[in-house]
Amino acid sequence: MNEVNKTLYIPLYGKAQMSKKGIILHDPIAEKIWDKEGFTIRGKSKSKWLCYNMAMRARVFDDWTCKMIEQCVNAVVIHIGCGLDSRCLRVGKPDAKWIDCDFQEVIAIRKKYYNESQNYSMKILDATNQADLYALPDAACAIVVLEGISMYLTNDQLVQMLRILNEKYRELHILMDVYTVFGAKASKYKNPVNEVGVSTLYGVDSITQLLEDTRISLVAEHSFTPDYLVSELTGFDKHFFKLMFTGKMYRKIYRLYELKSE
Repeated sequence: MNEVNKTLYIPLYGKAQMSKKGIILHDPIAEKIWDKEGFTIRGKSKSKWLCYNMAMRARVFDDWTCKMIEQCVNAVVIHIGCGLDSRCLRVGKPDAKWIDCDFQEVIAIRKKYYNESQNYSMKILDATNQADLYALPDAACAIVVLEGISMYLTNDQLVQMLRILNEKYRELHILMDVYTVFGAKASKYKNPVNEVGVSTLYGVDSITQLLEDTRISLVAEHSFTPDYLVSELTGFDKHFFKLMFTGKMYRKIYRLYELKSE
């Protein structure tokens, strides 16, 4: 498994730990997969603060995806860079058509823990490969989950992916997290993905400029750490987390954008 693929174990660990604690995220599949596939975690990857962040990020994506499925009845959900994530189960929408996409090595591991069905499938996909993107199934509306993937793509590769998705789907809804350019540069020293061999990440400073020629527009910027999830923490952890991860400094590093087709 290459370095980028190995990064999927960092959020998996965080989600499994929070699920075991019974806060933020209920994710028994993450617990099961970590127990089977996990390895010794060291350094920043083991930080409880990162675990809180990973679980909250996942929960925000879950809640948004659930809301969009309810609004867009016949949409297909496409999770690009799904890793070993169990969002397809956590959102509790078994009737929704859902496609989880990732590299071949990742999908091979997923198939040990997830079963395809009439509504659920797994697809080998490289987000930088135009043919893979065009081969996604047709639908009138697509809900696209881009969690923890944009920072591994250059701005040109990211724009290419967004353009192709917009060509394929008349109605398109996207939730995407991005590093800022400052955040990407700072990650050289602070990011836990360094511990699995990733050394180059990419950032976006102006989302409107990035979207200029895509016919996709910004709907809203969301918080990774909303009050309703921070409130599940207690004591010192709650106060310290709120101080460090909910303010302007955090936004200088990391952003969460909701997008839609024009």
